[in-house]
Amino acid sequence: MIETSDGSPVLLDRDGEIAILRLHRPDRLNAFTDEMCELLLTAMDRIDADDSVRAVVLTGSGRGFCAGADLAAGGDTFVLGDDPVTGGAPADQGGLVALRFYRSTKPIIAAINGPAAGVGVTMTLSADIRIASDTAKFGFVFTRRGLVPEACSSWFLPRIVGISTALEWTLGGRMVGADEARERGLVREIVPAGQVLERALELARELVGGTAPVSVALTRGLMWRMLGAASPEVAHRADSLGIHLRGVSGDVREGVESFLAKRDPQFPDRVSAGLPDLFGAAEPAT
Repeated sequence: MIETSDGSPVLLDRDGEIAILRLHRPDRLNAFTDEMCELLLTAMDRIDADDSVRAVVLTGSGRGFCAGADLAAGGDTFVLGDDPVTGGAPADQGGLVALRFYRSTKPIIAAINGPAAGVGVTMTLSADIRIASDTAKFGFVFTRRGLVPEACSSWFLPRIVGISTALEWTLGGRMVGADEARERGLVREIVPAGQVLERALELARELVGGTAPVSVALTRGLMWRMLGAASPEVAHRADSLGIHLRGVSGDVREGVESFLAKRDPQFPDRVSAGLPDLFGAAEPAT
């Protein structure tokens, strides 16, 4: 696991089989920085490589989740140089984080403990579940700063809340309260302030208790990837390959035998040994 200290803008802790990834700049409402981006990417690489970690909870320190990009540089905050390799626009860092969460082999729950604006909310859209404290509010405020949405949110947000709500929230850029966020499907539930982390850990354990880690990783990938499938036939090809490959695995044998014997399963397969590619076969033949 990555080593962190109280002086780091990202802390990585453990609660049993759950990794707790914490944005940690409480004096700045955990405003997003280049260093925070790099540490989140590194932490996710370490988490995915560690078979003893079954799920991730993402949260913030202090009274806020993330205030968005750190604006300490003033009007030059978003003046970025050209990509040194391509000479074109550099990849936005919120997008790098959102895509890394998307590619995770472990379930991710965002425990949004307070206000989340800009990249502070868009980075959570590729989490599998979002829960919020009753003090949380959300701001897709890009147009109010002269920007456009980032972190792949033009792909994720309409799929979560629908195109009409996504347009309403991003065009106007108003702050959205926790109740409205729940009604529109952005968050699963609202809990009292101070309980959001505990509830997220409880949900994480519900996702991974008694489940095969490789099957969890593959199922997560199938669900996210098939959001963009052209037809159910594409999903059928990927599902069929998954059933074929998993069907001869030690995990399936253990899953069936433990069920028949009425005992807890001990799944032998490990994510770190590599996952089969279910998606090449899902592409249409040319």
